[in-house]
Amino acid sequence: MHTTKSHYTRANYEVNQTTLWKMLSEDQCEELFMTTMEVLERTGAEVLNQEARATFEKAGCWIDGNRVRIPSALSEWAVRTAPSRVTVCDRKGKRALRLETTNAFYGPGQGNVYVIDPLTDERRKPLKADVVNTGVVCDGLKNVDFAMSNGLPTDVKESMAEVHAFEALVTHTTKPIVQSIQGIEQAQAILDIATVVAGSLKEFQKNPFVIFLIETEGTLVHSDETMAKVMFAAQNGVPYIYATKLVAGETSPSTPAGAIVVALADVLVGVLLGQLVRQGTPVIAGGFFTINDKENDILPCGAPEVSLMGTGMVNALRFLKIPSFGFAGATDAKESDAQMGLEAAFSILHAGMSGTSLIHGCGQLEYGLSGSLALLVMGDEVMGMTRRIIKGIEVNEERLARGVIDSVQPGGHYLGEEHTLKYFRNEFWWPTVMNRTRIDDWTANGAKTLGQRVKEKAQSIIKTHQPEKLPEEILSQIKGILDKADTR
Repeated sequence: MHTTKSHYTRANYEVNQTTLWKMLSEDQCEELFMTTMEVLERTGAEVLNQEARATFEKAGCWIDGNRVRIPSALSEWAVRTAPSRVTVCDRKGKRALRLETTNAFYGPGQGNVYVIDPLTDERRKPLKADVVNTGVVCDGLKNVDFAMSNGLPTDVKESMAEVHAFEALVTHTTKPIVQSIQGIEQAQAILDIATVVAGSLKEFQKNPFVIFLIETEGTLVHSDETMAKVMFAAQNGVPYIYATKLVAGETSPSTPAGAIVVALADVLVGVLLGQLVRQGTPVIAGGFFTINDKENDILPCGAPEVSLMGTGMVNALRFLKIPSFGFAGATDAKESDAQMGLEAAFSILHAGMSGTSLIHGCGQLEYGLSGSLALLVMGDEVMGMTRRIIKGIEVNEERLARGVIDSVQPGGHYLGEEHTLKYFRNEFWWPTVMNRTRIDDWTANGAKTLGQRVKEKAQSIIKTHQPEKLPEEILSQIKGILDKADTR
């Protein structure tokens, strides 16, 4: 019989160790990058910050008014200089997120203007207490790796909403935090709080537990404030995400390839500026892609194009060895129903299997308008399932179990075997909210739907989970920073 087993001398199998996949070939990724460099060199980008333009000009870019054209050599330099791995710690300094190769980490979203009250189901504006609950739930969920605000509080000073959101998160979870920033004053206050928690700016830089989220306007326009935030992050050694949001056919070409080129050109401006300010500044790049549903006048979160273009962007960034920022776990549904489960689960699986470094957005209903902690709990379950699928099947001598099979013999069973006891817990995935009980037991326990069970679990975490508290001395210093920020 002919065998296809490799005849090369080997120390181990030459196989795919996971079920991760990539949609674009190396040649396609290279063509996307080459086209992106051509766009930046020939067309350029609008940069509305004078200091940023001066920095670009000093490095050798061509400046015409606000237009900055970037030589290809500088784009290549930026890609080589930006770290290919970014490590983010938890609040205690333990290395938590290794953003490299195909490692994928999940978290909630931000930017929603409503929340679904986890106790009453009321759809309302988010309060600071909601951000506290988000921090607690993120802290209590096994597969959620980082925290985001899931909506900015509206019961605090509007210009300091992000600072209050960060204070609520950092005091209610030890997990890393991805924090949006509105301006330099906010960024400084957030960094001051992070420095107090870490002990010093140097200690924070060594073990960062906060990533600044900086979002560009898309369409190759970079505002004064956006560029100022990039320079602030780079000057202070804070890891930052430079992300774009594009609508195919409107703010970018309608073709996925064309949209990815515009997105790459957008984010490379932010990557290059950070490296020019401080070489080696940790940066993550990416964004959110969607289409315009003209019939309903919405920008959908659950459309397949969100995952399709997002995966293409991730593939291109991995080719450039830049950690990626993507989107998954959101839905266009308005409540906990089959559509919510389908759209959220599909995108979580897709983003995880494509190896997106940081995956945000889980817990957002109504095309991103409403935040739902129940959906975040359901997403946590799907994240666990996805990780089990990505883990794949390990093939080695012990797992092949040839001796066990021979010992049991045909017609026997494996329940009493030591091999079974050793492997059944870590080889199998076990649900926490999915229901596998017999129908009589399910009925006796209230015949609860998945929607009811995730809501109850979210409520239970909020009521019973106790995140590790910060020392009173640090809490007092944080309050002083917050009070000072509120008086500006």
